[in-house]
Amino acid sequence: MALETTIAPVQPYSLDLSAQMRSDATRFLRDGILTLAYEAGGAPSLARVVQKPDGRLDASIESAEPEEALRRLRFVLAADDDHTEFLRRFRDDHLIGRAVKSLAGMRPIRTATVVHSLLKAVCGQLIEARAARLLEARLVRLSSPEHEGLRLPPGRETFQRFTRADLARHGLVSRKGSALLRVTKELDLERLHGVSTEVAARRIERERGLGPWSAGMVCLFGLGRYECGLVGDLGLVKLVSVQRGRWVETEETRELLEPYGEWAGLASVYLLNSVKDYSVGRSVGKRMTSRIVSRPVSSMESLSIQRPRPPVGGIP
Repeated sequence: MALETTIAPVQPYSLDLSAQMRSDATRFLRDGILTLAYEAGGAPSLARVVQKPDGRLDASIESAEPEEALRRLRFVLAADDDHTEFLRRFRDDHLIGRAVKSLAGMRPIRTATVVHSLLKAVCGQLIEARAARLLEARLVRLSSPEHEGLRLPPGRETFQRFTRADLARHGLVSRKGSALLRVTKELDLERLHGVSTEVAARRIERERGLGPWSAGMVCLFGLGRYECGLVGDLGLVKLVSVQRGRWVETEETRELLEPYGEWAGLASVYLLNSVKDYSVGRSVGKRMTSRIVSRPVSSMESLSIQRPRPPVGGIP
């Protein structure tokens, strides 16, 4: 069945900003059109979404369960969220103020399943974003059924036919593969929608091979919660390292996120967009930066910071 409808998202909202860099094996953004494959009511569904000049979203949905597919689509798009309080409170923040003003319509789109957000977490632990996206897409194509040229997002049973060795052969190192297999076997992650963010984060953090960053990924992208920050994100590690003039431990990024309180998860996304512009790094650590880099750069990923040792171990 086909459903043609218009979604009026809470403003401000920008589909292009919200979906940026979120293409994967389950969806892609091209020429302003976001195409997504996902399940709704147990049925495979396909949606195409484009934003009109008035800010509303035209959505075309093909599904045997169109009403459930629309409900799920609204969640993935974060269409019904209101982040105006975040914009008001942090428009003059010394770190994210400029991003808040220029990217005000950005609310990161979510995964259609919580398992998919966990996969993003285990693939992205302390590696560069591009490498993480490629690994994630490879594993989704390996494990998930095809639908209309895309793959359906992974669910609880998706990876259970694989062993750690199988996943390792495709690039997911053993301890990460172990965490993915163990957690999806022991937990019905979708039930985390029914508990508080604090409880959900604590449940993820206590799993071996996971930690606060993984909990932040699951809460932000899988559950649609903004309270849990991306503690230990590599981009934030680099930013704090510029500020402090040394390579910092992942846990030190928690202090960076504390001022944002219940908006720490959304602030993490705006911070990561801010550090793409190196002038933010200059504004928060100008004197220290001059000792770390010898020439201006345009991306935090280009910084050459002297590390006493490479980050290893525990935190996602």
